[in-house]
Amino acid sequence: MQDPAITDDLIAAHGLKPDEYARILEIIGREPSFTELGIFSAMWNEHCSYKSSKKWLRTLPTEGPQVICGPGENAGIVDIGDGQCVVFKMESHNHPSYIEPYQGAATGVGGILRDVFTMGARPIAAMNSLSFGEPSHHKTRQLVNGVVAGVGGYGNCFGVPTVGGEVRFDPAYNGNCLVNAFAAGLADTDKIFYSAASGVGMPVVYLGAKTGRDGVGGATMASAEFDDTIEDKRPTVQVGDPFTEKRLMEATLELMATGAVISIQDMGAAGLTCSAVEMGDKGGLGVKLNLEDVPQREDNMTAYEMMLSESQERMLMVLKPELEAEARAVFVKWDLDFAIVGETIAEDRFLVLHNGEVKADLPLATLSGSAPEYDRPWVPTPAAEPLGDVVGVNPIDGLGALISSPNYAGKQWVYEQYDQQVMGDTTRSPGVGSGVVRIHGTDKLLAFTSDVTPRYVKANPVEGGKQAVAEAYRNLTAVGATPLATTDNMNFGNPEKPEIMGQFVGAIQGIGEAVKALDMPIVSGNVSLYNETDGTGILPTPTIGAVGLIRHADEMIAGQIEDGNVLLLLGDTAGHLGQSALLAEVYGRAEGDAPHVDLAAEKQHGDFIRANHSYISACTDLSDGGLALAAFEMAETAGIGIAIDADDTPTLFGEDQARYLIACSLDMADALMVAAGQAEVPLMMVGRVGGDQVAFGSYSAPLATLAATFRSAFQEAVA
Repeated sequence: MQDPAITDDLIAAHGLKPDEYARILEIIGREPSFTELGIFSAMWNEHCSYKSSKKWLRTLPTEGPQVICGPGENAGIVDIGDGQCVVFKMESHNHPSYIEPYQGAATGVGGILRDVFTMGARPIAAMNSLSFGEPSHHKTRQLVNGVVAGVGGYGNCFGVPTVGGEVRFDPAYNGNCLVNAFAAGLADTDKIFYSAASGVGMPVVYLGAKTGRDGVGGATMASAEFDDTIEDKRPTVQVGDPFTEKRLMEATLELMATGAVISIQDMGAAGLTCSAVEMGDKGGLGVKLNLEDVPQREDNMTAYEMMLSESQERMLMVLKPELEAEARAVFVKWDLDFAIVGETIAEDRFLVLHNGEVKADLPLATLSGSAPEYDRPWVPTPAAEPLGDVVGVNPIDGLGALISSPNYAGKQWVYEQYDQQVMGDTTRSPGVGSGVVRIHGTDKLLAFTSDVTPRYVKANPVEGGKQAVAEAYRNLTAVGATPLATTDNMNFGNPEKPEIMGQFVGAIQGIGEAVKALDMPIVSGNVSLYNETDGTGILPTPTIGAVGLIRHADEMIAGQIEDGNVLLLLGDTAGHLGQSALLAEVYGRAEGDAPHVDLAAEKQHGDFIRANHSYISACTDLSDGGLALAAFEMAETAGIGIAIDADDTPTLFGEDQARYLIACSLDMADALMVAAGQAEVPLMMVGRVGGDQVAFGSYSAPLATLAATFRSAFQEAVA
């Protein structure tokens, strides 16, 4: 089959701009072959090269005494003591999930799981952060059902518990849903595997499933906006097989135990191209590939297709040659492909051969390291106009409006499709704040959360970025965990628009300030740009995934309220209603500024909760919906009524930050008040637990009635 001629249209179809193509000509001194054009396209697209974001990502705090490995590897690694570490990352699969919801979401889960076990860690927990268009939009129901089924279908079959996440709806996502997948695993600190190749003449080995044509050009597609040709992109969506992935994980972990692995890399975005180039570049070596040796499940595949395929459940490794037989036997046992497809070479070359014919011959280090890096023009987001008057609302009606919205209704329909208990170590399931998983064989637990409030970020990117980290910090704290580190998933529109780039820059500044102040360094992450359809971008959505450690099971805050408990509010309430959930759901207004985040107060209040965990029966942070929604959710989870000693709108529905609602016995409340005075933190009694009503001042309604609405509204809206 003859390769097509390199034309301006072909260059543009590969996502390369004229000046970028000119740079390719300058680097190699000739016109590229068709396969080489595809390789450059894969390595230089936004999804793989971070060319619009690298400048700003470098400003993020990524180090700390707990950090073993920060950004740059398949996943981040954090020490949790006793010779153990937690390995975790969050990544997007947005474009594929909009085009083909089930497979897009499923392979997003598969990809993030491979990132974790590629480093020698057995996955122990998964989460997802999902953003969809308005429920009335003609595609929303299809997307919600397909994505949720894909997440559950892959994770459940693979055998990892889904312990947390979030689901939101907004018209800004009508043309571009977001599917952010998180996974975490456990490894021994002396048994971590990295991707840097070493040694000349070492075999490069292909592992796992066979290569097909699914996903060819997927990374390039993920770096472009959508338009009315979106359906034409369906072939670029990968197809997953969770049972093969499960076998691949077991085979990979067994292989690592043989001592045969020099380096190993997941074949994710850009498939064989990216994995081979990254392994060679990190090790300062060249790589030679013989594509006729690549296991293929389709006939007559071209070099271009094999290099750019994103078929799932595949790995690439550099092998100690003397242990080839032992390594091969492991993969034969697990009925997976094991094929030597090349070798490391001393020259700085990426040499790709197919049936003896040179299909690509490129300078490897330059290919990897010379992707364009842009300092995109940006403008700060204008300061929000002050919020006008907000007429007070009957608090029961206000709460009813929130819990009947799919944004704030119970998400049982979603997470009940996920296996939450597989592996038998899940202590706290989705729906009640952070997920918590025991570290098997120890008294330690890990807590996981995923948080962002996109409307805050749009109104004020800096404060919105800070708030996403602060809310993650509070969610971990509320179960008694010490926050360790974070992973970010930066979902934004077209960075070539200065106002969009300004949102990105502001969010990075806010995130950086917060992770530094709260000692939660960014250790991994993903950037997803060009989330636009026909020029309309999503809400800026910098999702923060965070991990916390509970050093002993006795330090966990169980989260169960009891009849006779009192309710205490930690933190100051000014009644901030700008960009609030109440303002959006009751008044249909998106106005005012995001709430200010006082990072010193966040740290002080979090430290107070952890230091006094033994007095606390249940704890939740206050965020969307303020005190009213937090109190209701606490009551609904336990099936016991609550009474709050306030009925005014700002007090009940304000979204001031650095606040927690605490439930405890009266004796413990007295002890907490004494401790609060000594620590100089604001703590006040705001209500009681008991009965069968939800009451705000003199207003009340049966808990059972409100709970029925809360539990049915989501499914009625979109399922």
